[in-house]
Amino acid sequence: MANRTDAADSALAWPAITREQRPWAYWWWMGSAVDKVNLKRELTRYRDAGYGGVHIIPIYGAKGWETNYIRYLSPRWMEMLDYTVREAKRLGLGVDMTTGTGWCFGGPNVTDNEANASVVNRTFTVSAGNKLTEKFDRARTQAVVAFSETNGSVDLTKSIRDDGSVDWIAPEGDWRVYVISQKPSGQKVKRPSPGGEGHMLNLIYPPAVQHFTNWMEEAFAKYRGAKPRAQYHDSYEYRSEWAPDFLPQFEKRRRYRLQSELPALLGNATNDHRSRVLCDYRETVSDVMVEDSLPIWANWSHQRGFLTRNEAHGSPGNLLDLYAVADIPETEMFYRDRNKLISKFASSAAHVTGKKLIGCETGTWLQEHFTETLADMKYLVDDLFLSGVNHVFYHGTCYSPDEAGWPGWLFYASFEMNPRNSIWHDVPALNAYVARCQSVLQSGQPDNDILLYWPIHEFWSQPGNRLLPHLTVHARDWFEAQPIGHTAEQLWNRGYSFDYVSDRQLAQAKVAKTGGIEMPNSNYRVVLVPASQLIPLETFRRLVALAEAGATVVFDEDRLPADVPGLGDLEKRRTEFKRLAETLKFSASGEAIVGKGRVLVGKLEAVLNAAGVKREAMFDHAGLMCIRRAFDGGRYYFIANRGQQSLDGWIPLAVNARSVVQMDPLNGQTGVASSRSVGNGQTQVYLQLQPGESVVLRVFTDRLVEGPAWTDSQPSGPPVTLAGRWHIDFVSGGPTLPPAIKTTRLKSWTELDDSGAQNFAGTARYSLSFDAPDAGQREWELSLGKVCQSARVRLNGRDLGTLIAPPYAMRLKGLKSRQNKLEVEVTNVSANAIRYYDREGVKWKNFHDINFVNLNYRPFDASNWPLTDSGLIGPVTLTALQLFNPAGAVP
Repeated sequence: MANRTDAADSALAWPAITREQRPWAYWWWMGSAVDKVNLKRELTRYRDAGYGGVHIIPIYGAKGWETNYIRYLSPRWMEMLDYTVREAKRLGLGVDMTTGTGWCFGGPNVTDNEANASVVNRTFTVSAGNKLTEKFDRARTQAVVAFSETNGSVDLTKSIRDDGSVDWIAPEGDWRVYVISQKPSGQKVKRPSPGGEGHMLNLIYPPAVQHFTNWMEEAFAKYRGAKPRAQYHDSYEYRSEWAPDFLPQFEKRRRYRLQSELPALLGNATNDHRSRVLCDYRETVSDVMVEDSLPIWANWSHQRGFLTRNEAHGSPGNLLDLYAVADIPETEMFYRDRNKLISKFASSAAHVTGKKLIGCETGTWLQEHFTETLADMKYLVDDLFLSGVNHVFYHGTCYSPDEAGWPGWLFYASFEMNPRNSIWHDVPALNAYVARCQSVLQSGQPDNDILLYWPIHEFWSQPGNRLLPHLTVHARDWFEAQPIGHTAEQLWNRGYSFDYVSDRQLAQAKVAKTGGIEMPNSNYRVVLVPASQLIPLETFRRLVALAEAGATVVFDEDRLPADVPGLGDLEKRRTEFKRLAETLKFSASGEAIVGKGRVLVGKLEAVLNAAGVKREAMFDHAGLMCIRRAFDGGRYYFIANRGQQSLDGWIPLAVNARSVVQMDPLNGQTGVASSRSVGNGQTQVYLQLQPGESVVLRVFTDRLVEGPAWTDSQPSGPPVTLAGRWHIDFVSGGPTLPPAIKTTRLKSWTELDDSGAQNFAGTARYSLSFDAPDAGQREWELSLGKVCQSARVRLNGRDLGTLIAPPYAMRLKGLKSRQNKLEVEVTNVSANAIRYYDREGVKWKNFHDINFVNLNYRPFDASNWPLTDSGLIGPVTLTALQLFNPAGAVP
């Protein structure tokens, strides 16, 4: 265990904490039934707990409170918005809001024609000399095309008469006629609040988005109140595959008519021709959203003075481009869907386009309700930080008036990070941890070495069983089964730092004088193309141009892509691609000199070594992971031990350092770390990290930092159990406060012969007087053993800090020889109290819409839950420590 000393100068100090660096929270407004008294009360509680801001999401309401509902965007609603933003600002908090209610975009002004839509394809067989007997609605029919295997196709769309008949007699041969229209998919806004009900929007149809923003503009054009910081678009859960103007949109972008390829698009063949048509169709869907639809929303937001936050996942489009539309790209991790490499899509979009903040919907279905601990959330945010997130939003905090009682109003998919949950008692410690980490992760610039190209056209070219595969955080074959997924996992496991890059983003890359690759506010050493068959001609041409200008371009797996995707101008593009590929003359070692730069092909790690890309070898220690940020004169490292093995020893850094400052984000203390140079421009740092622990290193490449040392320690004797009579006082919580007890044996308070203790959710204070095991010993480790589930520790009246996760231990000194007083305030989760409510039939689940459900989306019922261990279970021990300086360390 390391010595944690206070900062002595600016080099040892944490960056100043801003509201953006504190955690924010989704703030559910149930029925928008808010009032100023409770708004002020709730916001003050959030401020006091260390929040930086809230994000308003109006949803369905609580039963029995209908007369308090406020209709979305009504004058009264806008008045509450103004009051909220002003009061939040007074308290030092920020406010964001969803554009609309519930999710996704949509509402009462969305017409059937603007709703998320499914394509309707009706087919008819017509033989030579006959005609169609069916009549069609001219206004709703988008295409009528006849196809013959021997005679090609005939577009009959303009042959529809006023009465709906088609003026056409089939010539020689058998004909199959495709009649294309659309219908609303049936997807409505999920969990809307009063005034927000209606169809979900069709993001493939730009006029629909324009009409939707006009609805918002009507409310904000005459609004003179305080404005939120940002507008928000939730994850893509639309069911859209078609639009009224999709056929002309396709022709404009792909330079051929989709009408002539309807059998390929809508058939079930698995040949190359259909794959190319599908690729073009899917690329067009993506282009419309990236270039037209979402920019309409973003531009309206900017014109009204808002930033934008966008969750692109779930979309069928290019996630990197869709995330980048927003000022703050936002990802999510959902229950067990916690792939850090998926979350990197949002952070990569921010890094390569120069966005400072990367948000995350944090804690959605993290565990079952009322069982989630602060440790659970700490481990989740560590995963997010490692993936590049630096602006977490708890999911979430439900507004609840005090009059609603306990457990208050609750959202069905949340962590329940609210003042009524017993864990709120120690939330400030978690929030301080998040704020310190994010103060570092928002500093400087991204510091990744590799731009990993996403060959999405290869994915778009796969037939599959649906027109539009959606790229979600749940079903992840779109990534994990693709070349980029395999390459990204290999890079991650070997400690290489990288960001993904899209075709559109790569077109903006420039070559630095040093030969690196410049993106807005970030620099990279190489571009890496995973093993793939297809690459757009424009992208291949761009890669060659970068190499000619001095960059290094790497192709994995000993080969270049073999072909271009899509159907339009295919032979012309193929010819140019082949000509360009033949200009690359590779040596036996897999290197081609191109202008001032080079192109490398080969096995991944070999070509990266040849390109001079270093890896972080600390990843070789199972579960040890890091992310870097660059600042003038050095690097920040955030390092987390996400494995099951303790670390006690030297770890290598991929950068050379004159000195290293070690920083503990849980308690804020810092010191000059033990470090040593090992040659080859590398430095090693001595670290002691238990599973689940994390640390920040501030690495200086050009400066020798002077200040208190971060001294390490090791046990100098066996642990000594603190024995005696414990006094246990239940100090806050409910349903009732159990009576105080005295005991010589620590155990879960659910094992007490007291039903009140078994049903209790809240905080109990454990007190013990003890003598020092060795009056001459100065340094000790205090271990609390098993804690359920967080603990505030005081010794002899002095606060020592709050422990929210294992190991529940801390270093201390200054024990008195006799009569030391240890006080530990332990807070449990709310599981036992909610179990009691359900066993007693207390009616607390009183919400409209989905009401309240469990992890499996079944009606929530805790009555049969086993009791959850609670309190200080121990054993509580003291272990004598001896300090040491690791061999070879530079002070």
